[in-house]
Amino acid sequence: FRWRHRFLERVKHDLPPRLHGIVEADEMFILESQKGSRKLDRAPRKRGGKAGKRGISNALDCILVARDRSRQTIGALVGRGALKMTQLERHLLPRLDEGVLLVSDSNAAYRAFSRKHGIAHQAVNLRAGQRVRHNAAGAIHVQNVNAYHQRLRQWLARFHGVASRYLPNYLGWHRALDGGRITSVGHLLRIAIRVIHTKR
Repeated sequence: FRWRHRFLERVKHDLPPRLHGIVEADEMFILESQKGSRKLDRAPRKRGGKAGKRGISNALDCILVARDRSRQTIGALVGRGALKMTQLERHLLPRLDEGVLLVSDSNAAYRAFSRKHGIAHQAVNLRAGQRVRHNAAGAIHVQNVNAYHQRLRQWLARFHGVASRYLPNYLGWHRALDGGRITSVGHLLRIAIRVIHTKR
C-alpha cells in the first residue's frame, strides 16, 4: 500500500500542459472518507454509509473533471460541497489554452468564472432535458466528460472506499489508465521516474 502511493504521488502530476479547442467541464461528487484516520472531524459512519444531508453538502468530495475533444483530461479534488469559482481559478484556469470554448452545465460558477476571465462559454441545460446543441464551433455537450465520470465511478468501486486524502493519487492513476498512458507496471514506473526527474 505504501509503495503504491509513493508511485501514485508522482503519477498524479503527469498532466497535459493545456487543454485546447472545445473543453467540457463538469463536477462529480462522492462521499468523503476519513478511512484510516485516527481522528475524525465528524461522527463515525458504518461502512457503506450515506451522507447525513440530502443534496450537495460538505459530506461530499467535489471532483472537477475537464476534458477536450482530443481526450486530454485533468481531474482534481477541489474540496467539499458545491463547486466555487475560486476552485475553477485554481485548478482549471492554468490548464486552459487561449481561445478555448468552455462547455459546462448551467452551474453558475462556470458562468461567473468565464465572464471574469474572458473565456468563451456555452452552457447546456441538463435539467431542462437539453443534451446537445450545435453552433459554428461544433457540437455543444458534456457527454464526453460525463462518460468519463461514469468510468471513474465504476473503477473506484473496486477499492470499496478510497480515503479522501488519497483520492488525488487515484484520480491520477485512473487518468493514466483511461488515456492509455499506463498499460503495464513498467509504464507506471517510467511515468513516475520521469516526473521525479522533471520536478528536481
